[in-house]
Amino acid sequence: MSQQSERSDQPGRKPFLYVVVCAAGVARDVDRLLVAAREAGWDVGVVATPQGLGFLDAAAVEARTGYPIRSGWRAPGDPRPFPDPDAIAVAPATFNTINKWAAGIADTLALGILCEAYGLGVPTAVLPAVNSHLAQHPAYAESLARLRSMGVRISTGAPHTPRSGDTADFPWEEVLELLAHGPDSTAR
Repeated sequence: MSQQSERSDQPGRKPFLYVVVCAAGVARDVDRLLVAAREAGWDVGVVATPQGLGFLDAAAVEARTGYPIRSGWRAPGDPRPFPDPDAIAVAPATFNTINKWAAGIADTLALGILCEAYGLGVPTAVLPAVNSHLAQHPAYAESLARLRSMGVRISTGAPHTPRSGDTADFPWEEVLELLAHGPDSTAR
């Protein structure tokens, strides 16, 4: 039995959601997703890309989740700071992260976790934050198609393209809906 299913079967334990945060302006409002996830019954840990880390209020995120933000690899022998994930939400997901992930490039902790999730069968949902100009690049469409073929649940809306400083309309809760209503919905 995998650690993932063992963890989910433990009485009194909430399912654990990894929230992968990339370097997009809307990332500063990730607390909206963290609150929604906790209200939906998830325990949550945040994994930030190295650049995404700079968009977060680390103290506020850690106070909200009760876990340190992960961004770099842990040293051999160090304890694992999070339980294994029952699901992963990537929000906001940038052009760079989406393309590297689809290509199997695992040069950061966040990308390593995402690439490994496929082999582990961890349900994963993505809420892109990509401007309309980047979204026209052929590599982006190919990357989304590859991720969908891997079972990744991706928002079907247009790429979110906020104006500078405008984050109010980013649909944070949609990533939780994708996890709840996807073909391989997680058991919560």
